[in-house]
Amino acid sequence: MASNFVHNAMQDLEAGLALTHRHDDRPILAIFGSARTPQHHPLSLLAADVAADFASRNWRILTGAGPGIMEAASRGAGETNTLGVNIELPFEHGTNPHVPDERTVTMRHFFTRKVVMVSRTKAFVALPGGVGTMDELFELLTLLYTGKTAPVPVVLLEEPTGTFWRRWEDFMTDDVIGEGYLCPGDAVAYQRCDSVPAVRDAVDQFYANFVSFERIDGNAHLVLRTLPTSEQLAHVRTVEPALVVQPSDSTIRFPYSGRSYGQLRRIIDEANHWIA
Repeated sequence: MASNFVHNAMQDLEAGLALTHRHDDRPILAIFGSARTPQHHPLSLLAADVAADFASRNWRILTGAGPGIMEAASRGAGETNTLGVNIELPFEHGTNPHVPDERTVTMRHFFTRKVVMVSRTKAFVALPGGVGTMDELFELLTLLYTGKTAPVPVVLLEEPTGTFWRRWEDFMTDDVIGEGYLCPGDAVAYQRCDSVPAVRDAVDQFYANFVSFERIDGNAHLVLRTLPTSEQLAHVRTVEPALVVQPSDSTIRFPYSGRSYGQLRRIIDEANHWIA
């Protein structure tokens, strides 16, 4: 039994990671949300519009390949721009009609599916959903907060009149952060948006100057497009006095234990404002 489990999990990971590797010539945006949302619902239309917008700007759209929000995002992206990481369920069979067979894989396990969806994704958009959506969102936040994945923008999307994410954010602020289960500065990991331009701006701003992150020997190394001026450097050192600039490889580095994602994001956000 154990050997079959390991074998199946490895097959999942090999197939899923091969899929994302084959299509990593363009940045990947993952969109997830409820499988129960009808295609005519405003949330589905919004998901489709976001997918279409990013596909038009040369992004690939990754979804769970199922119905609901996943189908809407796949439809909006178009067959040549969509990727799917499906899950075997006793009550759902196959992928939605907008994901070509050669651009999808089917997972036996939720945990392998989440590994694949996070592995090469540059931005995440979550729409309202149930426990599956919450599982994916909290797994992603856990990886960010513990330094197990590179920094990425996480957008919580719904229509302007929606209250789902506002109430979720109230819970996080009042009960999770308010009771001391999460650092106040860590709320920077997620951002609420209610339109396609707002999502586009959130992702574009995150990558305005920031290119990549690596933690080496207790230090964060951020590769940037543009290094700070002397005035900008003086200002960022009020936040992180030990920050060092390495002009040879367009990198800044500073002590980082991996524990405070809020600290890391503050530096990334500061660096992104160095772009005029």
